[in-house]
Amino acid sequence: MYNMQAVVRKSINNATMQFEKLGYIANNMANYNTAAYKTSTFEQLMREDGYIEGAIRRNTLQGSIRVSKNPYDVAIDGEGYIPVVSPDGEIQYTRDGAFKIGQNGYLVTVDDWMVGDGIKIPANSYRFEIKPNGDVINYDNKGSLPEKIGTIPIVQFDNPEALEQGHHNKMVYTEESGDPKLVRDSESIRQYATEVSNVNVYDELNDLMRLNTSMIASMNLMKVADDMYNKAINIRE
Repeated sequence: MYNMQAVVRKSINNATMQFEKLGYIANNMANYNTAAYKTSTFEQLMREDGYIEGAIRRNTLQGSIRVSKNPYDVAIDGEGYIPVVSPDGEIQYTRDGAFKIGQNGYLVTVDDWMVGDGIKIPANSYRFEIKPNGDVINYDNKGSLPEKIGTIPIVQFDNPEALEQGHHNKMVYTEESGDPKLVRDSESIRQYATEVSNVNVYDELNDLMRLNTSMIASMNLMKVADDMYNKAINIRE
């Protein structure tokens, strides 16, 4: 009876881990079109006692750079993240450079987090450009001299894979990732461009099919164990 209960417990544990892995696959596929989204995987590890435990892994490889027609769009061509600040003053980090002009003319993310220390585009701006080092240059009119109005900062982490998911495609640093370090003399900013997600749909579908087979096997094993458990109880009675 004890061994049968152990089989049931292990089956439930393994099925729970498989459902959790399924959640990460579904989330990756749902974010296929999310700018600069990084794939998260739930790696399953078999312990010596037969139980399965999981570990989250994040793929930080850069996605492809896609050219856009929006002058507020930027992509990071290389390593690093852009610090952004919430309306409440919380700082998180993102590679999603699909920016826009927010309240009072400041450069913000799609959900209104301020970029860097605050970069205000003048209301009467004739045009502006964002240099590879992040400097934002404004021109008041066709013949005016360039004026620097701010800089989009880039920070890096010793172990970016250890960053944790924050608010809406943003990351927060952890003890394992290390503190953010400002990159000086960066040349990685690309205006009129965004980074696409690094989700590989074919890999995700392959994992999904393998997981589906594994889940069916786990459910069948639980059913067999449950039937045997019930028969054992009936024999004792």
